[in-house]
Amino acid sequence: MARRTTLQDIATKLGYSKNTISLALRNDPQIPEATRARIKKTAEAMDYQANPIVSHLMAQLRASQTPGFQAKLALVNAHQDPRAFHNHPTIPSYVSGCRRRARQLGYEFDEFWLHDPKLSSRSWTRILKTRGIRGLVLVGLMDRSKLPRRFQTVWPSLACAATGVRTSGPTLPYSCADHHDLVVQACQRALKLGYKRPALVIDDVIDRLVERRFSAGYLIGQQAFAPPSRLPPLFTTAKYKIGDFQRWLEQARPDLIFILYNSVLRWLEKLGYRIPKDIGVIQLEWRDTHPHIAGMRQRNDIAGEAAVDMVVNQLHNGETGVPASPRSILIGATWTDGPSVREQKRRAQPRCAIRTSTLKS
Repeated sequence: MARRTTLQDIATKLGYSKNTISLALRNDPQIPEATRARIKKTAEAMDYQANPIVSHLMAQLRASQTPGFQAKLALVNAHQDPRAFHNHPTIPSYVSGCRRRARQLGYEFDEFWLHDPKLSSRSWTRILKTRGIRGLVLVGLMDRSKLPRRFQTVWPSLACAATGVRTSGPTLPYSCADHHDLVVQACQRALKLGYKRPALVIDDVIDRLVERRFSAGYLIGQQAFAPPSRLPPLFTTAKYKIGDFQRWLEQARPDLIFILYNSVLRWLEKLGYRIPKDIGVIQLEWRDTHPHIAGMRQRNDIAGEAAVDMVVNQLHNGETGVPASPRSILIGATWTDGPSVREQKRRAQPRCAIRTSTLKS
């Protein structure tokens, strides 16, 4: 049986250390690109193949060690509000996941605001280079997905990922909640609870931002209901008023509503509807600030962790720039119960109707 080519064989042939050979074959940027190319070419010519058992053991060893400081990454607030990392009802969850995962991997963040009027492509590139920042995570795209044109020259030199939505101009690797599947799950839960005419009320801007995955999941989930009970989604806009909502309610007659924002709850209260006695409510982004509203827990913090993993993986593989085929990671949601929906028949403990006057957007 022919002897397997080892790292030491390649090192002896080229005159490098075994550690240099190992780093080069892992695309570590510490090794110059020309040297990496030469080592890879030689390894291929010598029919080198990594030992999968050794590789697995080394990966376990590295994972079991507490990493020291590795490098700095850029955490970029892509929201229009410069304080969105603290003020927004959703974005802080992404941020906490990003910070937690970066800390676990031995990285630190420098924060930037994407819409800083003082930040130009040239100045930002200079700052990133001076601070040794080679990776970037975008957080907070909540009203648009297109990135500013003035930064087109920034992305090619960095390992990048976005979290929350898919970007455009350019399209970067991204992680987000599986919006389509979570609405399908919500429909299945509504059916299990005995609802017959659920309806989706969704802001049109938000649904467009996630490429209609909310409404698409709703239309798929509706297939489990009888055709006469399949209500079209209601798309609201900034001009949509409570009177419009009242007319829709009287015409559509839903027995349950899927929502994202608490404005719908305030409308229901003003119109005298009792939840869940008169109508049920399921929130498509459950928040611990309102535990009495049943809904789908999106775990946006895990989406933040995944974005950091994507950037670090790119750094380890020596990858930068906008990939031809950007990868995406979708995070599954889980159901969280609450008194805004009726009890299942197997439960004996009654619930009281809840008031919505204390809810905030």
